[in-house]
Amino acid sequence: MTDHSTITQRDYEIGTDDYTPATRLRSKALAERLERGARDLIALALSLTPAEWETRVPKDGRKVGVLVHHVASMYPIEIQLALTLASGRPVEGLTWDDVHALNAQHAKDNDGVTKEAAVALLRANSEKASAAVRSLSDVELDTAAAVSLNEHAPLTCQYFIEDHALRHSYHHLFFIRRTLGK
Repeated sequence: MTDHSTITQRDYEIGTDDYTPATRLRSKALAERLERGARDLIALALSLTPAEWETRVPKDGRKVGVLVHHVASMYPIEIQLALTLASGRPVEGLTWDDVHALNAQHAKDNDGVTKEAAVALLRANSEKASAAVRSLSDVELDTAAAVSLNEHAPLTCQYFIEDHALRHSYHHLFFIRRTLGK
């Protein structure tokens, strides 16, 4: 598997349609929602004590700090898949078993991640993800193709962004807050 922990500008060459502000209102709104989730997760992470950082989230089993790093690490993959859809190509060969294996390996590899490292990666990758989303035209957001992760259903790029990169921080933020009573 390729290391997707950081995103390069080359990863975002999809959004190359002629830019006019009126045609990017949807992508701007999506990017702002993604940024809000990342900011909220960063703010919570920065407020945590060392004991809270090490607390395991029930049913999930991963430490709070590992989940923060996990969200940061997944942005590049989630955006790469969304850009695949934006180009009209299907997402093929990806299953939930693959996702679970990736998550388990990530948890193992990053069990001792520091708050500073996780927050720095979250900040950097959410900014790059947001820039990629902002670059998409309405046509690209509306482009649909089959997604193997979702039983080969033809999903739009916008739906995929909302269901993965955008929702991800909110999802883990909810469970971290519930676990810690915050």
